[in-house]
Amino acid sequence: MAASATTRPVEVAAGVMLSSENTFLLTQRPEGKPYAGYWEFPGGKVEPGEPAEAALVRELREELGIEVTRVQPWIVRQHIYAHAHVRLRFFRVLGWNGRPHSREAQALSWQRLEAISVAPVLPANGPVLRALALPPVLGITDAWERGERAALDRLDAALARGLRMVMIREKTMAQDPLRTFVGEVQRRCADAGAIAVLNGDEELARNWGMDGVHLPSAQLLRCSGRADLRWCGASCHNALELDRAAALGVDYVVLGPVQHTTSHPRAAPLGWEAFASLVRDYPLPVYAVGGMTLRDLCMACRAGAQGVAMVRGAWSADDPQPFPSGWSGSVSAAAIR
Repeated sequence: MAASATTRPVEVAAGVMLSSENTFLLTQRPEGKPYAGYWEFPGGKVEPGEPAEAALVRELREELGIEVTRVQPWIVRQHIYAHAHVRLRFFRVLGWNGRPHSREAQALSWQRLEAISVAPVLPANGPVLRALALPPVLGITDAWERGERAALDRLDAALARGLRMVMIREKTMAQDPLRTFVGEVQRRCADAGAIAVLNGDEELARNWGMDGVHLPSAQLLRCSGRADLRWCGASCHNALELDRAAALGVDYVVLGPVQHTTSHPRAAPLGWEAFASLVRDYPLPVYAVGGMTLRDLCMACRAGAQGVAMVRGAWSADDPQPFPSGWSGSVSAAAIR
């Protein structure tokens, strides 16, 4: 019988193994299995009653001969193949003992996101590859508070320290200064190879050739479709808005406030426990926002987040610490102390 949306999904744990060189491991399905010859992230079925993380550790030991030492929950995707309806629980695997090698006749290949050299890749893995392109830290501009010139100076310093994603969020700036500011931020981000998105104004984002647009929660709930730009994100505060973002097919979500924040002093913080509960089983990368600093990045990732979104924390002149710009095994060691 062909699989369908009503078929009970098969639970699968998959590991996105990330090396210190910012490469990740793909394995090729051997002859005799469905989709033989296709490439995928390593992993396998979760046994009844088995925690997904334990299943991943077991599968990587059996498939690759390694012992996983450090793993973080990430995104959960469902996909309906002709032969099965699967729920894939993806984990970032940041530490292991041993050298991965084939133990089940499968080919292995370490790949770089910007130059994937193997094909075809299983369709269910496509959104995960896209999520890997998003960095761990999202900086949100605060020219409304410190002024445009000072904000651009802080942006230059942050980009030099490795910040690779910026959201322009200037609700009170007049249109002419905003256009100038957007152009300056876009140019600086493009020169640094950073993603730049504009909060709320799809037309202005398109006119300035920005990488994407970010939808405030009220705009998210009104939208009938995803913006036709490279990146589209959304702000969420609760399960209803998270569900809407997933249904709309945005690329990432910012969820909070997780902690008390001076920019929204009346907003009740979610706290890490509620944040983790909301993002559990969620299909999109989620940034924790609200009182975040780089010191919170490790906690956010343990809770299942993509990373952290920061306003003041992104532009602090007192913190010379480099930003982690990619997902490597050193992210929570050197970069999050």
